[in-house]
Amino acid sequence: MTVEIYALSVLRSGPVHGYELKSRIRRPSIAPVNNNSLYPALRRLERDGAVTKSVEQQEGRPARNVYTITEVGRRLLLDLVSTLPRELADDDEEFLLRVSFFDELPVPSRLDVLRVRRETVEQALAQVQRLLAEPAQAPARPWRRRAQEQLVDRLVQELQWLDELRTEAERP
Repeated sequence: MTVEIYALSVLRSGPVHGYELKSRIRRPSIAPVNNNSLYPALRRLERDGAVTKSVEQQEGRPARNVYTITEVGRRLLLDLVSTLPRELADDDEEFLLRVSFFDELPVPSRLDVLRVRRETVEQALAQVQRLLAEPAQAPARPWRRRAQEQLVDRLVQELQWLDELRTEAERP
């Protein structure tokens, strides 16, 4: 879903061809957008009426496809960023992408995204805490314990950050 959101977001500023679109997508992750994810997403968006594709002829070079967002695409973009499906709530990029659109979302949508993420983080924290509470099995695994403790620290820190975001998100 992130590729669709990124593509529609870039297209809001005007029509672009596929290669330019790919180069203008800036992800908060290590992995760049690749052709194997971008072009199928563009085909789906075109099929759904969210984008249109036109062919631009170039002298001495192959023609290229230029994509333009439609009103359907603008509404779809807001729909996609207004919710965080439970099955995506543990994906940092999916969550952070939605947070980056909070200035365009109504307060209830912001709070819903934060609620779903919080529930997911709380579940993960409870699971790791259960593992830490189990009696040590032979042989002891000190490095595993250190990794689990680090994860607890990260999850607790994220819960605190989510509380801060909620306070800010409640403001229109």
